[in-house]
Amino acid sequence: MKQTVRYGALVFVWLITSSAPSQVRVGAEILLDEQLRLIEGKRIGLIANQSSRLPDGRHLVDALRVLPNVKLVALFSPEHGFRGAAPAGEQIQTERDAALDVPVHSLYGQTFKPTLEMLKGIDVLLFDIQDAGVRFFTYISTMSYAMEAAAEQGIPFAVLDRPNPITGRRIGGFMVHDTLKSFVGLHPIPIMHGLTIGELATMFNEEGWLRNGVKANLHVVKMEGWKRDHWYDETGLPWVKPSPNIMTPATSIVYPATCYFEGTNISEGRGTDHPFEFIGAPFLNGDAWAAALQKSGLAGIRFHPVTFTPRDIENVATNPKYRGETCNGVRPEVVDRNAFDPIRTALVMLRTAIDQGGDQFKWRERSIDRLMGTSEVRMKLGGEAGVKSLELQARRDTDQFKPLRKKYLLYE
Repeated sequence: MKQTVRYGALVFVWLITSSAPSQVRVGAEILLDEQLRLIEGKRIGLIANQSSRLPDGRHLVDALRVLPNVKLVALFSPEHGFRGAAPAGEQIQTERDAALDVPVHSLYGQTFKPTLEMLKGIDVLLFDIQDAGVRFFTYISTMSYAMEAAAEQGIPFAVLDRPNPITGRRIGGFMVHDTLKSFVGLHPIPIMHGLTIGELATMFNEEGWLRNGVKANLHVVKMEGWKRDHWYDETGLPWVKPSPNIMTPATSIVYPATCYFEGTNISEGRGTDHPFEFIGAPFLNGDAWAAALQKSGLAGIRFHPVTFTPRDIENVATNPKYRGETCNGVRPEVVDRNAFDPIRTALVMLRTAIDQGGDQFKWRERSIDRLMGTSEVRMKLGGEAGVKSLELQARRDTDQFKPLRKKYLLYE
């Protein structure tokens, strides 16, 4: 039996909430309260998932359904599906939702880009998904492809803006090399871009990065009350997992430092209750690795030895690395998020993992190169000199990006 779209079917993601009144109004709120002219009398397509919620708990789908002069004709789902219940990398199938009597088109299956057939009968295409603030989070690639498709068909495209959960000031990491562009890095931006999805959409559009230089009829519905210094837990907004393994705001903070273990034979903690916060493998010594990391002098973070056993978790992880095997490793604890440097931390963690793992440590070459945006990390991470050299390279890339980024800032 298929699940329906109604918010009752999505309640499992509404587990971590804030009791504080919202001080930030997201783009979806502004659309409904102040900019209905964008959708009144129109047939709407909506790119959304479980994070597309209003602060009062309603899903945007349910809010749109009750509007008298708006017709929702199609939904589009990114990686992890419309309900956010599919593990990373699992293809999503197109289906028809019986309760809404609309198709839910997959943009993470046979195609990443809406087809002409999918867009038939749509007057305005909306995008409302919570991002994670890093280049390799695939929702921004979905947005880019959807903008491109809308531009080609002359369909207006509206982005309902949401906060960058790791602030709008965190910028760092390598730019994507042209030969490594992929769905986890379509455009020349660093790993941490320091932008909202609305700012990114404007950059993609105005810089001519959509294929063949097409330009979307783009409208960004800005937030109110969001400041660039805001961490997610300072927005007053409820937390809904943007993907199955970004479980808490704390996970989103450490994620830009630990995701790269996906590109190795070390577990990134999928299949545990602390993905991206438990890092280890059967061949590692957690005590020794934690001690080495503590001696590295990394700012804003501590490392604790940990032992864990990955397992299948419904709607979260299927066949994770080392399923059923005891892994030894570390749990990074961010103690000062403003001092914490995710990119330096990532390089030092990888360097010390190589030392600890010896011949048993292996790269997954295609994965690590695409996540980093460069093969230089894999090729050069051979000692402290390698870490320093790579840091300088990342800083040069970031400095190159900053003037471009400044052109597209919508918030102070």
